[in-house]
Amino acid sequence: MAFETPKINYNGRIKEITLGEGPKAVTVGGETAMPFYLFEGGMPRKPKIAMEIQDTPPEDWPEDVLKPFGDAVNNPVSWAKKCVDTYGAELICLQLESTDPNGLDRSAEESAKIVREVADAVDVPLIVWGTANHEKDTEVLRKASEACPDKKLILGPVEEGDYKKIAAQAMAYKHTIIASSPIDINLAKQLNILLGNLGIPAEGLIMDPTVSSIGYGIEYSYSVIERIRLAALTQQDERLQYPLICNIGREAWKTKEAKIPEAESPEMGNTEKRAIMIEAMSAAILLIAGADILVMRHPESMRLAGELIAELS
Repeated sequence: MAFETPKINYNGRIKEITLGEGPKAVTVGGETAMPFYLFEGGMPRKPKIAMEIQDTPPEDWPEDVLKPFGDAVNNPVSWAKKCVDTYGAELICLQLESTDPNGLDRSAEESAKIVREVADAVDVPLIVWGTANHEKDTEVLRKASEACPDKKLILGPVEEGDYKKIAAQAMAYKHTIIASSPIDINLAKQLNILLGNLGIPAEGLIMDPTVSSIGYGIEYSYSVIERIRLAALTQQDERLQYPLICNIGREAWKTKEAKIPEAESPEMGNTEKRAIMIEAMSAAILLIAGADILVMRHPESMRLAGELIAELS
């Protein structure tokens, strides 16, 4: 008797969301089964990787992750272009680090000018990420929306504490919202309901469930993302049927294991290789959990994650 693989019949479907505009727009979602379970359903769109840049030269990034970009890190436009032209980035994630009130506290007007310059410099979708300070992000992301009315930006994090003003402005200019919530399925669903009630269309929303790196609680992140995806596919929960974005690069490269010099801990091996593997392994876990978009930093980590996506697909 031939062996038949047990299969689950999924009734739900993840919404397909198109990010950006033009020939290099990126569409994610559309799954009708759990990640890479191609024997049970469809996965018409492969997960995508966004390369992270900052609007100011990073002060807390290890040297190993800065080396591939050279002097380009001193200018966000040059940095974005290098990510696209040299490393083939399909999306750019611009972190507005300089707007942090506890840091440089750059004005919303200045940051909006930088967003516009980067958006004009590259032809791939642009993710604009604030600092999760509700008051400042409200001001900054609204100005970014106004500065790019002809660009379909992806704006986040949009949280329960600031969603009304940011989402309303984004909706007016047809930008996409990143709904960010603490790693909890109920909080994620609640925010999606609030955004839906506000009028955000289904095609204008992706979810950020908040994640952690390997060794720092990624198991919990995995279980919550898996529950979100199961509820979307098996329970047909429309409020959870959105693509997922995971900002893993910053989580991986801020770990102590990514920074401890080999001279201090020779038993841990080469620092650069170790840090790259931490980011790549964290990305692999989130891909298997259900991530549709990964935000990453190091080109080599990206290459390894890309190979995994290609092989599993």
